[in-house]
Amino acid sequence: MDPLFCNWDEARFLIFSDNVFDPIVYYSHIISMVASLAIGVFVFSKNKKDPLNIALFLLTLSFSIWVYFDLILWATEKHEYSMFFWSIMAPLELIFYFSAFYLVYRFIYKKDVSFLIKILMGIASVPVIFLCSTRYNLENFLLTDCDRNATEGILWSYVYFVEMMIIIVIISVSIIGYLKSTVESKKKIMFFSLGTFLLLITFSFGNFLIMLDVDWRFEQYKLFGMPVFVGFLSYSIIRFKIFNVKLIGVQALVASLLILIASQFTFVQNDTNRILVSVTLLLAGIFGYNLIRNVKREVEQKEELSNANQEIENRKNQLQKISDYLSDANAKLKELDNAKTEFVSIVAHQLQSPPTTIKGYAMLLSDGTYGELAPDQKEILQKIYSANEQQVAFVDDLLSVSRLESGRVTFDFEKCQVAEICKNITESLSMKAKDKNLYLEFNVEGENIPEVNVDKNKMREAITNLVDNAIKYTKKGGVRINLKICSLNDKCLPGKHLRIMISDTGIGIPADEIPRLFTKFSRGKNVKRLNASGTGLGLYVVKKIVEGNKGKVWVESDGDGRGSKFIVELPV
Repeated sequence: MDPLFCNWDEARFLIFSDNVFDPIVYYSHIISMVASLAIGVFVFSKNKKDPLNIALFLLTLSFSIWVYFDLILWATEKHEYSMFFWSIMAPLELIFYFSAFYLVYRFIYKKDVSFLIKILMGIASVPVIFLCSTRYNLENFLLTDCDRNATEGILWSYVYFVEMMIIIVIISVSIIGYLKSTVESKKKIMFFSLGTFLLLITFSFGNFLIMLDVDWRFEQYKLFGMPVFVGFLSYSIIRFKIFNVKLIGVQALVASLLILIASQFTFVQNDTNRILVSVTLLLAGIFGYNLIRNVKREVEQKEELSNANQEIENRKNQLQKISDYLSDANAKLKELDNAKTEFVSIVAHQLQSPPTTIKGYAMLLSDGTYGELAPDQKEILQKIYSANEQQVAFVDDLLSVSRLESGRVTFDFEKCQVAEICKNITESLSMKAKDKNLYLEFNVEGENIPEVNVDKNKMREAITNLVDNAIKYTKKGGVRINLKICSLNDKCLPGKHLRIMISDTGIGIPADEIPRLFTKFSRGKNVKRLNASGTGLGLYVVKKIVEGNKGKVWVESDGDGRGSKFIVELPV
């Protein structure tokens, strides 16, 4: 070190020495240290559990300790003091920089740093912790020769490098947070980050001068970054109301008032005035305490309300994201469903031609066009014909479903008598019922059944499907078609409407199967046992046709073996 830094001939073993080249610079550090520590304590006392408050307190505390040690290092003329305080400056600086990074990150992102970053900070601290008390920290330090030959070791180069990397990371974090934040938050981030950056860059600039072997006394100027930071922090507290400035302001006001009253003890001349000042100080303390407590309660209530509003806003955002996600998913599902429907339509069209050809040749063989067949051959041919008819029915159902779902089906509405439709269906299916020894009846309740505006052909297809199913799944008894005018308002359509009820004495439907009966490819367990060749599409087509005619269809059943009632209602 420069000989000016140590004067053993005039050693006074006091805190003051010739090392203090400028008393104003020296004592200004005490003001900076006290001011920074005071604001850190104020903020920390407001909420000791808030990580942001803890980070600010740790920053100001590490800075204040660093300044205190630095002041002793510069003023003392005891070489053992110099060695001790100089050797522990490195870990203090690292704590100071890490606290600044955590403070900025927590302020911008409102969350803790990741576990990976904590691991990296821990790894970066390991060399400083283990090399702090070795010659890699301070070289050429002789207790018998003061510290005139002492120099900073390689550990300090590592510390300076880590500090510069932290500054670069803080700049990056601040820029990213600024770009991603709202307009209201941008100003907060800008002022807070700029104040922290100026604090660290000023501090590092002093270190840079030391590395360039400039006059060591300029190192004292690097602490002037703290008043700048306090200024930016104070402006942010007042302008943006961070750290609950209201509570801090009230605490500072009460403290100032108590100090002002207490200072009067230096002026009073008699016991009476001293008693009056004491009483005034006591009352001011009591009222000040109550004021601080009330303001704190008000601030906490506002915080709870703000947190509740923030939680509601977060929930709204989450619900909106879920809604958007479901909307996108629904759109994609519709696209997939349309693609599936188109695929089914193409496949159904391709499957339509072979069964038609098979049907034609089967009829020619059955008629004897290609020669007379033996009885067993005719029986086999009949089985082929029946299986082919089932295939034709399945293809027709697939085509109907694909047309209905793709919107290619148009309904030709016209005024017609549903009674005539039901009568024609009864006549056309009577032989099928008779072959199974079942009755098939059609009944009209009342007179003057009005016409309804429906697609006649499609309604005939739907009712035929229901009656055909009733015959198919009834072993004994029969099927009855009932037609009447109805105006009930429970399950029914509102207002006056026409009700068609197809009731049977068949196998019935369990209650748990009724809700999904009109969905695609849905078939009851009993139905599968009785007729394994069904497709599960017929009732789905019926539902689409009835709803396309502005009607309603449902089923009622008392359970297994108790028959079923399929009800169709059409508005009059």
